[in-house]
Parts: sequence; C-alpha cells; structure tokens
Amino acid sequence: NAEYMGTLCQDGGWSRRFLNRVEMVLILVETAAGFAIFKVNDPKSVETAEGVRSAFSNPESASRAVRRQAFSKFENTTDALSSATALVNSTLSDGLKAFLKKSIVKKNLREPLAVIDKKLVGVINKAKIGVECIYNKAFRELHRGIRCQLESLMADVAPSQMKQMSLGLSHTIARYKLKFSPDKVDNMIVQAIALLDDLDKELNTYSMRVKEWYGWHFPEMVKVINDNYQYAKCVLKMGVRAKCADCDFSDILAEDVEKDLKTNAVISAGTEISEEDVLNISMLCTRVLSLATYRSELSEYLQNRMRAIAPNVTALVGDLVGARLIAHAGSLMTLAKYPASTVQILGAEKALFRALKSKKDTPKFGLLYHASLIGSVGPKNKGKVARALAAKCSLSARVDALGEKDSSIGEDSRERLLKRIAALENGMGRGISGSARRLSAPGQKPSTPKTGSYNAASDTTIQRSSHRVAASPATPAAGTKRARGDAEDEKSEKKKKKHKSTAQKDEKSE
Repeated sequence: NAEYMGTLCQDGGWSRRFLNRVEMVLILVETAAGFAIFKVNDPKSVETAEGVRSAFSNPESASRAVRRQAFSKFENTTDALSSATALVNSTLSDGLKAFLKKSIVKKNLREPLAVIDKKLVGVINKAKIGVECIYNKAFRELHRGIRCQLESLMADVAPSQMKQMSLGLSHTIARYKLKFSPDKVDNMIVQAIALLDDLDKELNTYSMRVKEWYGWHFPEMVKVINDNYQYAKCVLKMGVRAKCADCDFSDILAEDVEKDLKTNAVISAGTEISEEDVLNISMLCTRVLSLATYRSELSEYLQNRMRAIAPNVTALVGDLVGARLIAHAGSLMTLAKYPASTVQILGAEKALFRALKSKKDTPKFGLLYHASLIGSVGPKNKGKVARALAAKCSLSARVDALGEKDSSIGEDSRERLLKRIAALENGMGRGISGSARRLSAPGQKPSTPKTGSYNAASDTTIQRSSHRVAASPATPAAGTKRARGDAEDEKSEKKKKKHKSTAQKDEKSE
C-alpha cells in the first residue's frame, strides 16, 4: 500500500488535477449494511498520496477529512444480494437509483459523485437521474482510506453487526454464484464421467494382474473364461484348481463353459501355489469385484443425472457421449454456446491442428464418433451423419440449458436422423439440386452422359476474321513446309545416332 502511494507521489500532484476542479466531492461507498455517501470536507488535505495516508491514519483525522452525508440500510438479505450482484455486473439497481435521487437530487446537492467503477459511472450518467458521476484512479485511494476507517465513520452500526452482515452477504453471494440446485448441477456430471473413466482404467489394470498372477497356477483358464468379472468370481470361489471339480459354477458360468473349465483343471500344466499366494490373489479378486459393483452404481447415477439435466442430449447421443461432451466443454451452458462445427470435432483438437499445420484433410468427428448413430452407418456416410448429428446435438444442448426439461426435441431429432441414415444407406441421398429435380421427369433422375463417351454433335466452331479467311488458299504450302521440316528432323536424329555408335566403337577399341 505504501509502495503504491509512493509511486503516485512521484507523479506529482495527482490529486490536485481533479480536486481543484471542484471545491467539494461526494464518494459512493458500498458496505454489507447498505449504501453510504461521504463528503470530502477538506480537499487540500488529500491533494497528495501522503496527505491521504495521513488523513486516514486514525479515526480522528478520518472524521475531519470526510463525513457521512447519507446512508441507506438494506432491508433484508435479498435486497443486499440484488444490490451487490448489480454492482458486480456494473449495473444500476433500483435501490441504488432511489438512494441517489433521495440523497442528492432531492437535496439539491451540486457536488459530483465519485465512483470507483468506470462502467458504473457511464451507466449512472446514461440514466439521467440528475447526478453527475466522475471517475479517476486517485479516487481509489480515497475509497481505500474510507474503508480502513469504516467502523469509526459509521458509528451507528456496531462492529459486530457489520461483521455479521458481511459474513451473511458473502455466503449469500457464494450460493448465488454457485446456483446450487440438486436437479441442475452439471459439475456433478463432469466429476462422475471423469471418475468412471478412472475406474475403467483401474479395473482393466487389476483384471490383467489377476489373470497374470493366477495364470501361473491355471494358464488354461484364460482361454475358457474371457470375461474379467467372471474370471475373478471363479478364482475367488475355487481357490486352487484342485478344488475346481467340487465347486458349482452354475450361478457364474454357462453349463458348457463350466464343463470345459473342469476338464482343463484336470489336465492343467500350471505350477503349484501356496495358501498365502491364494490369499493374496483372493484379496485382489475381491477388490476387482467391489470396484465393478461401484462402477455399475456410478454408471446408473450418471444416467439418472444426465436424464435430469440434459434429457435431449441424452436421448440423442446417449448418456456417456453426452456426459463426455459436457465434461470436455466444461459445462452445459458452454456446450450450448458452441456452434455445430465445434461440437462435431470436439475432442479431436490435436488432429485438427495437426491437419491444418500439414495442410491435410481435417477430422470429421471427435467424441461424437462413439455415438450409436455414427457407429450404425458405413465409412462412406460417417462424415455426413456426424455433421447432421452435431447440428442436432447443438440444438438439443441449447434447449437443455435454456429451455424446459423435456426430451421431445432430442427424441424427434433422433427419429429424423434415423430416417436420414436409412436414406443414405439405401442410396437415396440428396444428390440433385432443386432445379434439376424440377426439370427431370416425375419420379426419375435427370439423365447424365456416361463417362468416357464423346458427343461430337455438341462441338462448336469459332468463325475466323476476314483477313485470315483470305489467306486460307496458302494452307497447302504451309502443309508442304511442315512436311519438309519433319523430314529434316528425322535426318538430324539419324546423324546423332550414327555419331553415338561411332563414339562407342572407339571406346571399345581403346
């Protein structure tokens, strides 16, 4: 604070430029209890930064430098929240407007009002309520000095009451910014999909470790049971392979798979393991099964949350793809602001910039590639379907973020895309324009000439000018001259060949 004031002192008389223009000035100060207007009693005492610092060094000098002109207390927490939010957004609230009219306009005060927010100064001046607002960086120091001695300048408000109001207003503003609602918290979706991906990685790692560890004892079991969770359940149930024949796996495996497992357990070529090894492998299997159970519960939670927050996006692309789109964008509102072209390649940013740098074809899809609609079409039509799906997904996100919670838009868009996909797969795409469709016969496409055929009747000739037409009788002579030139070229080529052959013979003789 002292260093900042010292830099202002080097500028020389910063406060004199605006305080000498008027005799007195009013300063608007917002507090947790309400709005207050202070009046500068002695402009000369705050002409310099050193003067401001000395004027607000103690409560006595601060009361001599400024005095409170008016004060408007907030009626309740809602009034305080609306006024504070308006100040944060640099807008003029109804409470502040009424306070300025009552305290300045009705009392015929001619002093200008100093406000530390430059945008708010323009808003108040445009409102034309009869108050002249000014702004200067030096007013920040006066405002800071008033806040330092605010408790002494506002003696009618107890310090404990001011602290309680400040704490309550800060909590209210924090809750307002978070906009906490159990039914609309897209941040929960972002965290849930991130945790779901982490669980998939952990489950794959632990499952592979179980198969590698138990594979030393029963290597044939990997070929019989492919599912990781069934593998862990069977290992946990039988322990060593010698007990496999006495175990009943009917609740885990099919009858033929169980029979095959017991047959391979008898002829297995694996090594023997101790009871301690079996105990550790069983603990790892228990961990795998518990993670799998939690993953299924988390997937169900994510599905319910997506249906509550983004029903149209969920109906269009599914809960997993929709959640990844929201997580990649940061929030549902951010996703709604994206155009369809951005939604189409969302998740393929590296490939996009790599293609732009190497001047190659840009990617056609990103996270939308995992949607079921794109997976159901052939490679030829994936780009078209991705473009159409991105447009519908962008529209659905805007409806979810700004409209009613109804999935009719997403379901209708999905039905239209399915019809479009069926038309593309059957070769009934929009291949001809509207004008060509009108010119063609009803129900038939306009005929196009086959590639490779040449229509000589469509050739046209350009008429020559009169002076060139007169020179046309000389064309036979031109033809004879061209023939002579061709003959001379053939002779020169023969001479070159003879010269090369003689040179090669000389080299051989040497």
